[in-house]
Amino acid sequence: MNLESNQDVTLSEEGVYVLSGDVDNVTVTVEAADDAKVQIVLDGVSITNEDAPAIYVKAADKVFVTSTDSENYMEVSGSYVADGETNLDAVIFSRADLTLNGTGTLDIVSGQGNGISSKDDLKITGGVYTIESSADAIEANDAILIHDGTITIDTQKDGLHSENEEDTTLGNIYIEGGTLTITAADDAITGNNLVQIDGGIINIKSAVEGIEANNIIVNEGQLTLYATDDGINATPKVSSGASIVVNGGTIEVSMASGDTDAFDSNGDMYINGGTINVEATSAFDADGTTELNGGTVTVNGEPITEITESLGGGFGGGGGRGAQVAVEGRGNN
Repeated sequence: MNLESNQDVTLSEEGVYVLSGDVDNVTVTVEAADDAKVQIVLDGVSITNEDAPAIYVKAADKVFVTSTDSENYMEVSGSYVADGETNLDAVIFSRADLTLNGTGTLDIVSGQGNGISSKDDLKITGGVYTIESSADAIEANDAILIHDGTITIDTQKDGLHSENEEDTTLGNIYIEGGTLTITAADDAITGNNLVQIDGGIINIKSAVEGIEANNIIVNEGQLTLYATDDGINATPKVSSGASIVVNGGTIEVSMASGDTDAFDSNGDMYINGGTINVEATSAFDADGTTELNGGTVTVNGEPITEITESLGGGFGGGGGRGAQVAVEGRGNN
């Protein structure tokens, strides 16, 4: 299907649709049955719109956006016009489960909104993506799941954002593969309930907070981050049991100067394994139980073997954020 400028397309039946063409002001709308599975294949597509998504999934069971070995581009330059009560706010906007995959590239520019949004799950299992957005680059109500792919994000808000106001067990982010490079004006990765990292390469070049969620678990993977407030922050967004748990992986955290913490838990913190290297004035800050049970931890060039809570507030007058966690080096125990 070769797209034509100023001619919207509606996909109403389950099936595979191959799109090509360099066009302006075109929205590809999926409005199919609730059990329909629709695959949109991008085979050299360029869509530039003023006020509407390039792809709008209005109804379906699942939609797949697959790139062939080709270059693809989607941009919305202006503000978004709502569809009735649906506030459209992304270059790719889906009210159903959305999966992005393939072997090609897709560049997305959102001048006044999100890059990719799903009101259900959003999965990325392959492909090369570059996203520039004024709001969140990748956003989902239920969960963001990244299995593979190469994703580069430059956003004026959050890089990855998952939040569900109706179900507090949702609002999750799972990363088990792929390569992410994120520059964010706010948080790089934020999930209301859970952020879990099981693999992949994550490079947070700059953010206010690197990773934020009610609960954060790192099992594997390679994480490098620079942040200006908190590097990895667990805060009670949906429940009082905030926690940071590190079981493995390699984590490199570099913090800006000032009232900043590399690891900040408004609850518990357990370091059970992995390799952690911190460059910061304050390496660890926690309100609850803090344990260093395993792994290799280095703070400002010094290997440490114990994390102990000292009395009093943290560096910079932390304002009641809980006891500062002091670190004890080898030979000082």
